[in-house]
Amino acid sequence: MRRMLLTVLTVLAVAVLPVQAQHMDHKITAPDDLKWVDAAPLPGAKIVVLHGDPSKEGLFVYRFKFPANFKVPAHYHKASESVTVVSGEFFLGTGEKFELGAGKPMAPGAFAFIPPTHRHWAYTKDKETVVQVHGVGPTDLTFVNPAEDPRKK
Repeated sequence: MRRMLLTVLTVLAVAVLPVQAQHMDHKITAPDDLKWVDAAPLPGAKIVVLHGDPSKEGLFVYRFKFPANFKVPAHYHKASESVTVVSGEFFLGTGEKFELGAGKPMAPGAFAFIPPTHRHWAYTKDKETVVQVHGVGPTDLTFVNPAEDPRKK
């Protein structure tokens, strides 16, 4: 009985793994091929989705390009985020209230993990900054104080 169960599990694994692998294609994107668009929830910022769809189930990877002196009000997401600074300097803080000057500086290569619903905020100083975000969707962006939603200004 044990040998039969092991055989069935092995056959299922061999049959299922190739089907799953067919759904993921190898993809390489050069920096010059990135199609940056306006980031609707953060006017003035740009976004490019590199993989997946953040609004749907599954892995997603996107990048934000923030201009110098950009502020991201306190907000949270329903999914966790892994954030890596690609270029520039990013300042990240936690809490329900944005505090210019209180963010922890993150240089290129710095990494931050932000759990679901964790309140945080960010800003840039004198440099354009690119950050890469990845996680497992669906995700969203909810401003802690709706009056600070940059789309309403």
